[in-house]
Amino acid sequence: MPGGRLTQQERQQIALGLADGLAYAEIARRLDRPTSTITREVMRNGGPTGYRADLAHRATEHRAHRRRQAAPRGSEALPQAHGRDAEAVRQYEEVFTTVMMQSGMPQMTARVMTGLLLSDTGSLTSAELTQRLQVSPASVSKSITFLEGQGMARRERDERRRERYIVDNDIWYQSMMASARSTAQIVETARQGVSVFGSDTPAGARLENVARFLDFVSESIARAAEQAREILHAMPTTTDGAAPPDPDGARTAVPDED
Repeated sequence: MPGGRLTQQERQQIALGLADGLAYAEIARRLDRPTSTITREVMRNGGPTGYRADLAHRATEHRAHRRRQAAPRGSEALPQAHGRDAEAVRQYEEVFTTVMMQSGMPQMTARVMTGLLLSDTGSLTSAELTQRLQVSPASVSKSITFLEGQGMARRERDERRRERYIVDNDIWYQSMMASARSTAQIVETARQGVSVFGSDTPAGARLENVARFLDFVSESIARAAEQAREILHAMPTTTDGAAPPDPDGARTAVPDED
């Protein structure tokens, strides 16, 4: 399987494959590349509908140039715990950050969210995030404020009175519930519009349909989140039948069968 950066010709083949509606896996197979390479390439260069081979190639060269300029700051991949491949981790962080950006999250916020989510502890201090991402404390603080507003992170004081930013399992439940509440507010506002424009007018009818649709969606999100909440706290087992270690290094054993 070929390694190294994608060539301009390969990027043109990716663009053609996307235009033909091919899945990332099929494009990867035709180029004899890992599917993750194609996914990362597309998602950080406009997504499946906005990908342009020439723009993607120029953007990649620009990023490489910036990395070379920043090299003296120690931008090489950091050593990883648990024997992980440092370069594979770095590339995955890029993919995850790009996916979060495609969902509408600002770039810096997406980087902070990814850093928290992919840390084994699920929590980092401002200083740790600043060092990890090579950004200013103000940028980290602004991103955390955004994430808190979306119900996707929270703050706590640790034993040293340092403020820690946390993305634990329950955050995902809280985020879904926040989304449901936000959607419910749109429903209420749309129904207010019906009384203003009149239910027998085109605008009023449109607002009523929007309200009915989003009301159903909001209730469905809240119901599904409640029903699935226990999944977030389930402990998957490893191939040896034991639970994986928790962030503090403890290991929960599975009782032996009689």
